[in-house]
Amino acid sequence: MSYKADTVDRAIVDFLIQDGRMSCTEIARRIGHVSERSVRYRIDRMVKGGVIRVGAVVSPKAIGFPVTADVFIDVEPGRIMEVAHKLMEFECVSYVACSTGETDVSLQIVARNNDELFGFVTQVIAQVTGVRKTTTVLVPVIVKDVYQWSIPLSQCVDDPRRAT
Repeated sequence: MSYKADTVDRAIVDFLIQDGRMSCTEIARRIGHVSERSVRYRIDRMVKGGVIRVGAVVSPKAIGFPVTADVFIDVEPGRIMEVAHKLMEFECVSYVACSTGETDVSLQIVARNNDELFGFVTQVIAQVTGVRKTTTVLVPVIVKDVYQWSIPLSQCVDDPRRAT
């Protein structure tokens, strides 16, 4: 059963996306028609329901990793999960997913420079057992990151546009 969010939950999530350390008192003040206690209860309910996680998000660029790339990997049949789990072990890998379609595994890599990125793809990923082919795409600008994604308004139970 999926979580039934409303526009107050969405507003709380949006404020936490802006500043994960924002107090319940401040969130309640900004929303205007809910108490601090209600905000605290809703956050606890969303955390326990697996809707949100509250934690720190590292900015790779701020700590010297300005290069980001997406790497799409073709894997030998039967080895997709083995390859995905192996690639999770590397510190420069910020995202690993298995997919269907033209590629089997997709990664996001952060690096100090293009040479480091190139070396990782050609000398490390290429040597992982089961990897057949890689396609690398530099990502010079990230306009919206997963950490900025919120509850869609259309999913809020009190959105008047929601189809019932």
